[in-house]
Amino acid sequence: MTTTALQVVPARRRGAAAARTRHALGRILGVIARSIGIFVPVFLVATFVTFALRSLSGLSPARIQLGENATPEAIQRVEAQWGLDKPFLAQYWDWFTGVLHGELGVSWVNGADISTLIGLGLGVSLSVATFALVIGVVVGFALGTLAALRRTTWIDRAITGFVTVISVMPPFVVGIVLVAVLAVGLDVFPSAGYLPAEQGIGPWLAHITLPALALSCDVIADVARQLRTGLVAAHSENYVTGAVVRGLSPRRIFFGHILRNGLGPTLATLGLKFPALVGASVVTEWIFGLQGFGRFANDSAQAGDVPAVQGVLVVSIVLVVSFNLIVNLVLARVTPASQRGV
Repeated sequence: MTTTALQVVPARRRGAAAARTRHALGRILGVIARSIGIFVPVFLVATFVTFALRSLSGLSPARIQLGENATPEAIQRVEAQWGLDKPFLAQYWDWFTGVLHGELGVSWVNGADISTLIGLGLGVSLSVATFALVIGVVVGFALGTLAALRRTTWIDRAITGFVTVISVMPPFVVGIVLVAVLAVGLDVFPSAGYLPAEQGIGPWLAHITLPALALSCDVIADVARQLRTGLVAAHSENYVTGAVVRGLSPRRIFFGHILRNGLGPTLATLGLKFPALVGASVVTEWIFGLQGFGRFANDSAQAGDVPAVQGVLVVSIVLVVSFNLIVNLVLARVTPASQRGV
């Protein structure tokens, strides 16, 4: 081979690598563009419906602050202070522009900034939900993979039975059992309360472990079942048979072909799990004495604090869309089907 030919080979390899990089970047930008195209109209419609809740509810800050026996003049004066005497669309536009700047309004109950109140509760709930998701993914991934590798054996049946049992156990029941055994009985973890991570990673983890474990059962069950189904289906495909015929090692076949092709349904499931964990933690937060996002939403609804409820709904919408965008980006990067545009 001549010197010129030797120089051409690395150039071709660099060109192919650059082409793959451009293709991957284009695929990721396409996912982001499609997600934004879905997010914008959904966000506009959702915020409009959310704001319309105040008119539909018939609630008023004057009723909360002055009581049911307030005079019409007093009610009109308080509503004017809150800008509720303006036309509906003008009220919506003022509120929506504030939302775009991160300002969710002021509480009708105590006059506090809603963005600040939600930020305090959201930090607690995100800590617990993230840890629950990590536990669910790690344990569910291990159980689902083991069940797929030992399919039709007693190990597979035992794992299937276990995840079926934990999937039907309500988080508050699991939480009570964990408090009774690990907190009260064995004194391993604190039974209630929360400490931010700034006060120490150890105390922070200790306070969120039990509520995270209580919330992780459903994630473990869903991840294990979806992963087992996906891996078993991928294992029966022709490309796996072709890889075996070519003499590839079992490890390479599993990680390079079976896992990457069977991971899609599991990742899609996680796209719905994380926002659900944040929103479904009301009872768990009561059990463990946490002032989180779910408890704030419940307290606001009970008090008729419409601006606070509207703020909770807006933040929930953003959480759902953001996490699904992350999952779509991971899917576009990991699964071969999405890379082929399937």
